[in-house]
Amino acid sequence: MVKYDENSITILEGLEAVRKRPGMYIGSTDKRGLHHLVWEIIDNSVDEIINGFGNKIQVRINKDGSITIADNGRGVPTGMHKSGKSTPEVIYTILHAGGKFETAGYKVSGGLHGVGASVVNALSDWMEVTILRDGKIHQIKFKEGGKVDSPLKEIGNTNRTGTIVTFMPNKEIFKNLSFSYTTICERMQESAFLLKELTCEIEDMNDNKKCVYHYDNGLISFVEYINEDKTPLHKVISIEGTKNDIEVDVAMQYTDSYNENIISFVNNVKTSDGGSHEVGFKTAITKAFNEYARNNNLIKNKETNFEGSDAREGLTAVINLKIPERLLQFEGQTKGKLGTPEAKPAVEGVVYEALKYYLEENREVSVSILEKMIKSKTAREAARKAREEARNGKSKKNEARNIIGKLTPPQGRNPKINELFIVEGNSAGGTAKNARDRKFQAILPLRGKIINTLKATDSDIFKNEEINTMINCIGAGYGDSFDVKDINYDKVIIMTDADDDGAHIQCLLLTFFYKYMRPLIEEGHLYIAMPPLYKIDYGKTHEYCWTNEELKEITDKKTNYKLQRYKGLGEMNPGPLWETTMDPERRNLIRVNIEDSLLASKRVNVLMGDVVEPRKEWINENVEFSLEDDFAINLK
Repeated sequence: MVKYDENSITILEGLEAVRKRPGMYIGSTDKRGLHHLVWEIIDNSVDEIINGFGNKIQVRINKDGSITIADNGRGVPTGMHKSGKSTPEVIYTILHAGGKFETAGYKVSGGLHGVGASVVNALSDWMEVTILRDGKIHQIKFKEGGKVDSPLKEIGNTNRTGTIVTFMPNKEIFKNLSFSYTTICERMQESAFLLKELTCEIEDMNDNKKCVYHYDNGLISFVEYINEDKTPLHKVISIEGTKNDIEVDVAMQYTDSYNENIISFVNNVKTSDGGSHEVGFKTAITKAFNEYARNNNLIKNKETNFEGSDAREGLTAVINLKIPERLLQFEGQTKGKLGTPEAKPAVEGVVYEALKYYLEENREVSVSILEKMIKSKTAREAARKAREEARNGKSKKNEARNIIGKLTPPQGRNPKINELFIVEGNSAGGTAKNARDRKFQAILPLRGKIINTLKATDSDIFKNEEINTMINCIGAGYGDSFDVKDINYDKVIIMTDADDDGAHIQCLLLTFFYKYMRPLIEEGHLYIAMPPLYKIDYGKTHEYCWTNEELKEITDKKTNYKLQRYKGLGEMNPGPLWETTMDPERRNLIRVNIEDSLLASKRVNVLMGDVVEPRKEWINENVEFSLEDDFAINLK
């Protein structure tokens, strides 16, 4: 029996707690966690620039695997702290030490109140900080997760200011120590859009790649960048104003697409889950367009107003707020949602007044946008009527007939355990039906490739029989009416052949789910199955290989074996398909997730657009698989 007494209690001092439980501080220790370290240091530099100190950030991926972030801000204070340690030592080794708690240091801040720098140090093999300030150059070095290797010392003179941080992530903590040049460029480009005065330079010393970002037009350039693959209806509308001590900066543009894309920031922190500022923005545009339409007889007296979804169809908008520390409230530790109540009336007031004036002064643009809204309103009302007819039983028989003819349902009815495999073709569907566990696994074979939902209209999409069958099988609606709580399956698993056609079908399905069932992805219910490429028989045993590297590793050790290449799921017998791809105890699944809605939208356009080269380039550099499957855990 394990002894549990006062001697069992351990106090983790200093940064030990961070190394012991890194996930609590940076979310994960995969590639996302690795880059989170970079964002922590960059955020400190950004906070300097937001407050008017400096205008440049440089990031360099070094050949030894370390990374350097430099700015030309004020430079970290170098005097002695009241604790008896040098101020840089306090900042980089003690949690919750920083200049962002008091308004004297920073009027506006999006950083983590001093937590970031010390956490990065804790999770690094070594860190070196060089400070340019007060005509002097100071340097301090750390090792082994925050231990002082070389105390702060003066190493030279300078007429510049700024802070330079270089660190080497700990190879035992992080699974992958390779920084992504593309990922860092995307993040720094975003910062350059948000701060007109900022210039960002990123350099990869391994591949001799370099990019520079600077945008004099700020959010206008941001919206143009987002919409570069779409056809805009007008020039970008720029709105700026201040209310309740909150600075509001908005850029918006309508396009010929059917999707809305609203991205919001507060003090340069992305608010992925929205909040009070987004509510104020949506209220303002719906109110302004309805008033203009009524006043100009574009909506008749007997007709209903535009709903919010009508006013936002095809809209791209970027909202950027600067909120003083005393008013700043986020919901949750991730800062994904703004809770500041003053933000709603501030944004609503600034946007409504500016947009009302713009519509009156630009009649041609106003009418073209409203014509699009009228079409959206008409389509929405028609869709609602069709749903009501379906609920009344007029089309239930056809839906039921489609599902019965295609879906092989599970015997059990527990949506918290049941799984739906969407399979490519009837041949693979037949194998999967025989391979599955009937208690909780359903099989839905698709006939050929579904329609590309990125390019098609809603009416064309919902004429597609395969899409209608998927919607009815999943059972939670689609689009604005989709409710993830109503899904019939805990896991929706895409299972296609390991070839070009299979990959294309995956992309088509992912595009559909992203566009019409995004919460299915956001809540972690969408997966991709990983069938093997090869089976190797030798003697009375066999092994499977998922990559050519695995195949080479095994065959190099064997002399007498029989190799089978699976060209498609239909070639697999039920037994091998079950044990490699469908058995929760042994299979590998890729969980699909959305980390950044803007980047996801851009990548969907790249992957499903007409231009091939950008698609190939992005896939070669960025596609990476993370294997997750908690089914077996949930059963226990």
